[in-house]
Amino acid sequence: MAEGSDGFAGGLSAHTYRTITDAATATRDLAELVELGALERVGERRYARYHPRIASSDGGV
Repeated sequence: MAEGSDGFAGGLSAHTYRTITDAATATRDLAELVELGALERVGERRYARYHPRIASSDGGV
């Protein structure tokens, strides 16, 4: 996250998230982050990718 949107080139997949975190609930975790507004989901099923929703300096997203 410290890299901003540049750290998510191509988006984050559930597989990559699982590899990074060793979480058994990757899809559920990512869905919760989308619901909380931290991530934006693009695509469906195994092609879904997640991108950070980073606020701009003017307060917008």
